[in-house]
Amino acid sequence: MTDTTDAQQSFQESAFATDRTLPALLAARVARDGSRALFSDRRTTWTGDDAIAIAARRAGSLAAHGVKRGDHVALLCGNRREFMEIVLGCGWLGAVVVPINTASRGFQLEHILRNCGARLLVAESSLVDAVQALDAQELPLEAIWLVGDTEPAESVPARISAIPMPPAGEPVDAADLSDGDPFAVLYTSGTSGLSKGVICPHAQFYWWGRYTARDLGVASGDVLYTCLPLFHTNALNSFFQALIHDAELVVDRRFSASGFFDALVETRATVTFVLGAMVPILLGRTATTNEQAHRVRVALAPGVPAHFQSEFTTRCGIGLVDGYGSTETNCVISGGMGNQRPGYMGKLATGFDARVVDENDQRVPDGEAGELILRADAPFAFASGYLGMAEKTVEAWRNLWFHTGDRVVRDAEGYYRFVDRQKDAIRRRGENVSSFEVEQVLLSHPSVETAAVFAVASPLAEDDVMAVVVLRAGEALEPLDLIRYCEPRLAYFAVPRFLAFVEDMPKTENGKIQKFKLREIGVTETTWDLETSGYRLKRP
Repeated sequence: MTDTTDAQQSFQESAFATDRTLPALLAARVARDGSRALFSDRRTTWTGDDAIAIAARRAGSLAAHGVKRGDHVALLCGNRREFMEIVLGCGWLGAVVVPINTASRGFQLEHILRNCGARLLVAESSLVDAVQALDAQELPLEAIWLVGDTEPAESVPARISAIPMPPAGEPVDAADLSDGDPFAVLYTSGTSGLSKGVICPHAQFYWWGRYTARDLGVASGDVLYTCLPLFHTNALNSFFQALIHDAELVVDRRFSASGFFDALVETRATVTFVLGAMVPILLGRTATTNEQAHRVRVALAPGVPAHFQSEFTTRCGIGLVDGYGSTETNCVISGGMGNQRPGYMGKLATGFDARVVDENDQRVPDGEAGELILRADAPFAFASGYLGMAEKTVEAWRNLWFHTGDRVVRDAEGYYRFVDRQKDAIRRRGENVSSFEVEQVLLSHPSVETAAVFAVASPLAEDDVMAVVVLRAGEALEPLDLIRYCEPRLAYFAVPRFLAFVEDMPKTENGKIQKFKLREIGVTETTWDLETSGYRLKRP
């Protein structure tokens, strides 16, 4: 544990003080000042008064459709007001929102819809075609509410009704909820297996809002700007930062390198959020006057390569705060601007405990790499487990610690440095990619006998996806034909950039592919590269 001052001790003790549910937080915001702006999608702006009314009325329309407390409502939607309407309505009603990555397709999307058991899907009309390729008989879905262009898509299976999203209904009373009641199920990409649905309680998002805002110095009157997707924890918790601290959250549909600094100026943002790969992309552009014309003082910037940090701050005038958190945990390592050291994630935050351990959960000495395991002081500051995956839950939370699966090093001064992932997760342009799921798509091609997928270093930051493939005897396959096969079956960021065809794989005695040997070979002069092929993937 870290040392605590009187102020930090008071902060910790407040964990046990009051109601941390969404309805209570909305009511508290309105009681302080309901007229202050809370949320904007750059088309519509809500005050606190608007938000609590929208929550009650959207809950009413959900209830009129038959959604009850504890039911799961799937959400396949980009950054727009309707996304937050459903989030607020579910949270008010006591239903559980299930935001889905808008790039999800095929195997991954079907697994998520089956695993969460949602009977209602709220989706942008332009994304509904993703349901067409799924086996409708295997899905629990009964209805789809269409957002945007409300013409029912022809591809929707006949047994599933598709209607425009109903208008807000009659307001209903907030459910009588407790801090540990589930608020959302957020799906990881999976590491060595299926995507896992992380059960996130109401209080977890309260603590995301408190701890992250503490590191960023968020205060009343701040304007938080994000172009990161609301279906991820990073952006969704920024709403709670704004809600709790009398600030405003402004969301954009997507990241635009050419328009990022213009958006900061236009929205009068004071705090923003970037990912590791975004910073080198922004620095690679010709400097503009708006890089210094904005009001932003700080950005949450996990995973930014150390050699880009000072250059970005000097050129753009924005301090970068690194840190560590995951969908299952919280903002556990950072400490704000005062605890930044290039190449390190920061120090352990007050309110959490951490260990770096070996395969037997025994501590390793400072300076030695091991797995990061975590605990929280506040009740329900972490997730409650994985939906429908009891064995995975027990495995991850064994010995009463959450096992992150990440290898880190803690130095003698208490700074943590990320080393690598324990398993075969891939981080590409801010998105997690499951090697298992990519491999399943490759193996479904009739010409493919064996496939192995792994990360290779990207020149920007994070990873690129590489696949090594063994074809069936007598088969021939062009690399671009395999890419075109993958495209409708995978999120665009999961489609391999690099392909290598080999006659055999290195394997253990029991037949398991030795990926570490493939990684050692990596990209060679004969490796096929999508980015130099001239072909461009379609993006949502």
